[in-house]
Amino acid sequence: MEYPFSHTQKLSAGSHTLSHLCFEAVLQLVPVPMSSVASCSSPSFANYGSNHPRVAPLTRISCCSTRPKRKKSSTDRSEAQELVRLLTRKISDKEPLAKTLNKYVKLVRTEHCFLLFEELGRNDKWLQCLEVFRWMQKQRWYIPDNGIYSKLISVMGKKGQTRMAMWLFSEMRNTGCRPDSSVYNALITAHLHSHDKTKALSKAIGYFEKMKGTERCKPNIVTYNILLRAFAQARNVDQVNSLFKDLDESSVSPDIYTFNGVMDAYGKNGMIREMEFVLARMKSNRCKPDLITFNLLIDSYGKRQEFVKMEEVFKSLLRSKEKPTLPTFNSMILNYGKARLKDKAENVFKKMTDMGYIPNFVTHESLIYMYGYCDCVSRAMELFDGLVESKVHIKVSTLNAMLDIYCINGLPQEADSLFERARSIEIYPDSSTYKLLYKAYTKANQKELLDKLLKHMDKDGIIPNKRFFLDALGAVASLPSNSESADATTDSNTANFQKFANAATDSNNPQDFANSLLRW
Repeated sequence: MEYPFSHTQKLSAGSHTLSHLCFEAVLQLVPVPMSSVASCSSPSFANYGSNHPRVAPLTRISCCSTRPKRKKSSTDRSEAQELVRLLTRKISDKEPLAKTLNKYVKLVRTEHCFLLFEELGRNDKWLQCLEVFRWMQKQRWYIPDNGIYSKLISVMGKKGQTRMAMWLFSEMRNTGCRPDSSVYNALITAHLHSHDKTKALSKAIGYFEKMKGTERCKPNIVTYNILLRAFAQARNVDQVNSLFKDLDESSVSPDIYTFNGVMDAYGKNGMIREMEFVLARMKSNRCKPDLITFNLLIDSYGKRQEFVKMEEVFKSLLRSKEKPTLPTFNSMILNYGKARLKDKAENVFKKMTDMGYIPNFVTHESLIYMYGYCDCVSRAMELFDGLVESKVHIKVSTLNAMLDIYCINGLPQEADSLFERARSIEIYPDSSTYKLLYKAYTKANQKELLDKLLKHMDKDGIIPNKRFFLDALGAVASLPSNSESADATTDSNTANFQKFANAATDSNNPQDFANSLLRW
C-alpha cells in the first residue's frame, strides 16, 4: 500500500482517510528487513590514559576501558552476581560500607561495582551507591571512565536525584573525562524523571542542541528514542514531528524501539490517530513490527474500546511469525471486561488455554476484574476461592483486585471480611492494600470500617504520609452533593482537607485525621 503523505505531515483533525490508511498498515504487514539498530553502548576510552600517565616514562602503557566487557561467559557473569549478592547481604548499618568492601578488596573490581550500583539503586539506596563510588576511587585499579559516571547518573536520575546527577556530571569533567553521547543520554533521562516535566523537557532539548554542536557527542538513536518518547508522553505532537524530521535529515536511522516508544506513549494517552500516524511512518521506513508492536496496539485499541481494530491486529499477530504472549491475552480480557463484554472475554481466555498457555497471576487478576465489571462478583469470588484452595502462592495484588471489586460494587462489608481473613490464608496486606481500602471506606462514608482499618495500620506499623491522605481527596471530591453551592465551596474544602492532612502527618495521629475527614 502506498502512503501519499510525507514523514512530517501533521495530522488532520477530521481525516478519516488518514486513520484508515494508518490502520491498514497493521493489516498488511509484510516481512521486510529490519533497519539496523544503532549501538547504545559507550565508546572505548583508550585515549584517556595518555592524558593521565600513571607510570614511568620508559614503561609502555596499555590503556583500556574499565567498563565491564560486553561479552562475558555465563560462568563469569554468575560468579560476579554471586559475589554481589554476598556483598549485598553483608552491607548493613552496623558497620561502614567501605569496611565491608575492604574485606573483599582482592575480589571486587569495576564489574562488581556496576552490579552493586544496580542492586542498591533498585532498593532506593542511592547514597550507598555514592559510598561504593568513593571506595572505587581509592583503589589502585580505578581509572576514571565515562561508563562509570553514566551508570551513576542513570541510577540517580531514576531515584529523582537530579541535582546529584548534575554533580556527578561536573565531577566527571573535573577528573578530565570528556562527556560522550552515553553520558548526555543518561543526564537527559535523569532530568526527565523529575516532577517538573515542563522544565525537564526544556532542559532535555537544551542538551540535545548542545550535543549536535559537539563532535564526539552527536545525538545517536538512543538520544532520539529518549526524546521522542518523552515528548509523546507530554502530548507535544509538534515537537515529536520536529524530532522525526531532524532524525530523517541526520545520518542516524530509526529502529524498532523508536517507533514502539512513541506509539506506546501515544496509545497510553489515548491518542489513537497520532499512534496510527507513527505506525504508517514505521511501515514507510520498512521497519518490521515485533511482538511489542502488536501488544501495544492491541492494548491501546482495547483501552479505547475500538475492538474491531483490536481484533484485526490480533488476527494479524496470529498470521505473523510472532506468537501471542500472556500479556496479549491479559490485556484483551481486561479491556473486554471494562466494556462489560463478558462472553468475548471468556472466549479469549478459552482460546488462550486451547493454545496451551498457562494463566499467570495477572491473568487471574484480569479475570477477577472482568467479572467484577460485568456484575458477576460471585464468579470473581469463586475464582479467588479456587486459587486459595489450589494452594498456589497468591500475591498481594490479587488480594487487592478482589478487595477492589467488592468496593467498586458497593460491598465494603464483604471487603472487610476478606481483609480480616487474609492472614489466615497466608496473604499479608501491604501499604497498597491499606491505601485501597482507606479510599474506598472514605468514599462510602464507612466510619466504623475506617476506624478498624486504622487500628490494623497501627498494629502493622504502617505509618501513612501526607500523600496517603491527599489521595483520599479524590474519594471525597467524588462524593455526590445535593447542595447547589457545592462548586462554590470546592476551594474552601480543598484548603480544609490540606490542613487536615498536614495536621495528621505533623502529629502522627491518623485517627484524628480520619475523624475530621468523615465530619468534613
